[in-house]
Amino acid sequence: MITVQQAEDIILSQTQNFGKEEISYNHALGRVLAENLNADRDLPPFDRPTVDGIAIHYDTYEKGVRSFTVKAIQSAGEPSISIDSEEECIEIMTGAALDHSVDTVIRYEDISINEGIATINIDIKKGQNIHLRGRDKKEGEVLVNANQIITPAIIGIASSIGKTLILVNKLPKIVIISTGDEMVSPESVPSPYQLRRSNGITIQSVVKKYNIEADTLHLNDDYEEIKKELSRCINQYDVLLMSGGVSMGKFDYLPKVCEELGIEKLFHKIKQRPGKPFWFGKNKDQKLVFAFPGNPVSVFMCLHRYFIPWLEKSLEISGVSPMFAVLQNDIDFPFALQYFAQVKLGVNELGQITAESVNTNGSGDFSHLADTNAFIELPLEQNSFKKGEVYKVWKYND
Repeated sequence: MITVQQAEDIILSQTQNFGKEEISYNHALGRVLAENLNADRDLPPFDRPTVDGIAIHYDTYEKGVRSFTVKAIQSAGEPSISIDSEEECIEIMTGAALDHSVDTVIRYEDISINEGIATINIDIKKGQNIHLRGRDKKEGEVLVNANQIITPAIIGIASSIGKTLILVNKLPKIVIISTGDEMVSPESVPSPYQLRRSNGITIQSVVKKYNIEADTLHLNDDYEEIKKELSRCINQYDVLLMSGGVSMGKFDYLPKVCEELGIEKLFHKIKQRPGKPFWFGKNKDQKLVFAFPGNPVSVFMCLHRYFIPWLEKSLEISGVSPMFAVLQNDIDFPFALQYFAQVKLGVNELGQITAESVNTNGSGDFSHLADTNAFIELPLEQNSFKKGEVYKVWKYND
């Protein structure tokens, strides 16, 4: 058996680049940006008022003039209007293009207009209420850096610079395979000795957050069927995510099938709980097999602790790392394994992230996954953990 850290190192050494593709910005939400987005012109592209009011030439005000003749009214989107004499002004709306002949804007609330004459009622400063051209960004400057998940805000920025086609990282082609004669479809009514399948649905839902539409497959505990389908899938897909069939039971065929198909075992079994029997390997074409134990909590933990970091590193998502939290209660375990306990995260009065563990009945007890939101990773070197100690947490319910 290997340690959690050794397993992580092996898995992250197998990250891959699946290439890039250009897609419409309408379909880019949740994908990983593969290029910087740069300003196609100065932002803002012209001097513009930040309020509705009048625009004047400040030097005239400095000479003592307080009343100005309104030459015209200009709305946003219209060509700029210049004044012909210093004692004229333009009524102008927020966001309109300010002409170079005027340089100061006064709010409607601070003036009075009577029969075409605008009178200023307050003291003003030169250049007030103007958003200057290029103040936000200059043409060519980076607006959004590559290697981050595309959010609604990023799509809005892309559309503002005319970037209707966006370069993104390609996604791996994934198949999710569940195994076991005792597993029936969620739509079925199970017999007293059967269970409804949930692992495949769970994995499929998690990878959907990365816009991956994974295929699914269920295999019974039949050696030849498993061998035939794994042979097909390892050629057709980049990654196989499997649940079940990797422990020590007589019908746990996966390790032997993988050996016969030339899929190299990189490790089998980790000093951890849950998820100890986890199997990981690759074939000569660098196709990967993540074979998780069949218990639902084991699948959930291994998926978030190992596969998701591999996926995020492969997709070059920057700034991804586990969080740390302050334990809120004592925890004791009887065996020398690295434990991942389900916890509820919170925030204390100091602004620190806190983690409160819940009591469960082992890796088959998935009943608490809905009301917890992370696993706390407790180190291998000890089996007694105290309130107030700080440990890594891996979130799963965002």
